[in-house]
Amino acid sequence: MNELTPEEITIARQIAFDDFYFYSRWMFLRRKGYKWLRGQHHKQICDALVRVYTGECTRLIINIAPRYSKTELAVINFISWTLGHIPDAEYIHTSYSGRLAANNSWQVRDIVQQEEYRKIFHKDDGSPSVILRTDSQAKDEWRTTAGGCIYAVGSAGSITGYGAGKAREGFGGAIIIDDPHKADEGRSPVMRQSVIDGFQDTLESRVNSPTTPIILIMQRLHELDLAGWLLAGGNGEKWELLCLPTLVNEGIVGKEEALWEDKHTLKDLLRLKEAKPYTFSGQYQQSPSAPEGNIFKPDKIDTVEAVPAGTVFTRGWDLGATDGSGDYTVGFKLGKMLDERFIIADILREQYGPEDVERVLKATASGDGRGTKIRLPQDPGQAGKSQIKYLTRLLAGYNVVSKAVSGDKILRAEPFAAQINVGNVIMVRAPWNEPMKAEMKLFPNGAYDDIIDAGSDAFEELADPTFFSDCVTEEEAPDE
Repeated sequence: MNELTPEEITIARQIAFDDFYFYSRWMFLRRKGYKWLRGQHHKQICDALVRVYTGECTRLIINIAPRYSKTELAVINFISWTLGHIPDAEYIHTSYSGRLAANNSWQVRDIVQQEEYRKIFHKDDGSPSVILRTDSQAKDEWRTTAGGCIYAVGSAGSITGYGAGKAREGFGGAIIIDDPHKADEGRSPVMRQSVIDGFQDTLESRVNSPTTPIILIMQRLHELDLAGWLLAGGNGEKWELLCLPTLVNEGIVGKEEALWEDKHTLKDLLRLKEAKPYTFSGQYQQSPSAPEGNIFKPDKIDTVEAVPAGTVFTRGWDLGATDGSGDYTVGFKLGKMLDERFIIADILREQYGPEDVERVLKATASGDGRGTKIRLPQDPGQAGKSQIKYLTRLLAGYNVVSKAVSGDKILRAEPFAAQINVGNVIMVRAPWNEPMKAEMKLFPNGAYDDIIDAGSDAFEELADPTFFSDCVTEEEAPDE
């Protein structure tokens, strides 16, 4: 580190007091003894956080990849810098891990006790602006003599009795959420909903004032993770978004560049994208679907105007049971042509109640004709067996088969996806084309996968060697 004159150090401390971005760089230099390898995103994050401090933004989401300084800036540095200005500020800090949250809190506590920090933030008489209470020794909870408080807790921990912010004008603290989802639990609807419930039922009620800021910093893991839910209006508030994909200008030839070359070069990022496209899309690009698709590459599906003669069909069903909301009922009609390729002939998709499902099953079977085999899913347990028995009687006279639904959705979808991705699947031009392609692009990170489930079952049925033994083409099928 180059030696600075006393005058230069004094000026630097004055700038650090006023400028959060400079403060972050200066404290890093003074603590570590070497300069921070900065990326273009660091100032963007600091600028967004300053807007929170000045009251211009009270609801902020920052989506960024792991290990890109998000915790250093948005938790450790932001709390310490704002606490230097507002020593009685109150903060609640959460993460998926209580241990990580406590460690972040402890790092803030360590910084505010350092001599350099006290040289930046001090009273007119030279005494420190931030003084810890002598009874504040816990990593996850400590207080200042001015009435400030930092409480750190995991997503599942209790925050009863704690609040963030002050019931007055101006900045008085914040709720700061850093990675509420554990990365390997992002695909679990139960775990995602648990985090959302925790936010909705407990965390957002901990603000001491309507203007107390809430900051969420996280990598995207799923279309319906906490960030996705909030941005879609989940809690009824408007959130400001700072989205920082690691591969800048993705897909623009000659314009792609790395967000932080010192962390990942452009070559590194392209390699990661090729190896794990849907992981890269969510965690690195902050968009829980790759532009060209994750497992499915639906842009490989050509469109035709009519079904070729000699095609044999099955219609796979995925049955919803909620009228107007929840999962969709989907009937996916897939055919195998004489050249061994596949054609998507029709997709029915709607939210039906139980009685409507029965009506639609029968009406669709009648419209398809007896030449189309019907594949029904069988839920586990006695209730699933009873339902299939009833539906089979309802569809008496048609070629109906039912098979138990089991196994990972991705594994079940991959055989059908493989045929699509090599160009062996075409589709009839219809209004359902784009909704189907959109769901395929988002899978397995999308809000819905009913089309995928029904299509995968239909493909499995067509790929079964015994399929053709009891099927006929539509031209050969007798009239209804």
